[in-house]
Amino acid sequence: MTRHLRIAAVTAVTAIAVLATAATASAWAPAGQATVRPGVQTLTGGSNQCTANFVFSDGAATYIGQAAHCSSTGAANETNGCLAASMPNGTSVDIEDYRNPGSFPVRGTMVYNSWLEMQADGETDQNACRYNDFALVRLDNVGVAQTNPSIPFFGGPTGVTTSVPQLADVFTYGNSSLRFGIEQLKPKSGTNVQQTGGGWHYDVYTVTPGIPGDSGSAFVDAQGRAFGVLSTLAAAPLPASNGVSDVSRAIAYMHAHSDAFDGVTLQNGTEPFRARRF
Repeated sequence: MTRHLRIAAVTAVTAIAVLATAATASAWAPAGQATVRPGVQTLTGGSNQCTANFVFSDGAATYIGQAAHCSSTGAANETNGCLAASMPNGTSVDIEDYRNPGSFPVRGTMVYNSWLEMQADGETDQNACRYNDFALVRLDNVGVAQTNPSIPFFGGPTGVTTSVPQLADVFTYGNSSLRFGIEQLKPKSGTNVQQTGGGWHYDVYTVTPGIPGDSGSAFVDAQGRAFGVLSTLAAAPLPASNGVSDVSRAIAYMHAHSDAFDGVTLQNGTEPFRARRF
C-alpha cells in the first residue's frame, strides 16, 4: 500500500471564495451511524492510501474530497501539479467504513482532479501549479445513503474561509494507516504559521505533524470553517511543518474551469463544532 504525503517546500497564488451550504439533517445519515465521513481512509487505484477531507454535493450527486496527489503515479517529491503524472479520472476509489476501520465496503470514482484539470488547461500560474491539490470522488449509491459531513471529534465544518490569521489555532483529523487505528492519534490541534502565495498555501504546525497517509485531511479554523487540505510534509524552510492547500481557491478553480462541477458546494456538518485544543 502506498501512503501519500508529498515532500515539498513552500510559496504563492490568487484568491476567490467558495460557498458552503448548511446541511439538512434529514439529508444525511446520523453522525453516529454514518460509515462515510470526513477523515475516512481512501484507497485510490487500490493502493494509494489517503484521508478524505470534506463532503460535497451539487444537489444530484454526493462527493468526498481528497488531495489530487492521492492519485499520483510519480515520486513523492513530484509536487508540481502542472507536470506530475496521475491516474486518470474514472479511477476507482475504495472508501473505508468509519465504524469498522480496515474495511472498505464503499466504492467511489475520482471524477475531478486539479492536476489533470490544470494540465488540460495549459495552466501557467506556477502558484496554482504548486498548490492546487484537490480532487473529488463521487460516491456510489451505497455510500451516499451512509454519509454524514461532520468531522469526527471536532464537529463542523461550519462554512468556508479564504484566510486564516498568522498564529491562529487550526484543527485537523488525520487517519493514516500508520496510526494503526489508534483513535487518540487522529485529531490534532495546531497553529497557522503563515499563509503564502496570495492565499493558496499555509504552513502549519500541529501537535504531531501529518504523516504519509494523512494526505488530503481536512483543516478548519477556530470557528470550524473549512480552509485547507493537507498536502505536504515540509523539509524546508520549516522542518516538520505541513503544507496545506487552500480549499476555497481550489474549489473556485474547479468552478471556473469545469462546467460539470460548477454547482458543487462544500457541505456543513450536522454536529456542532468544538474547538478542542490539546
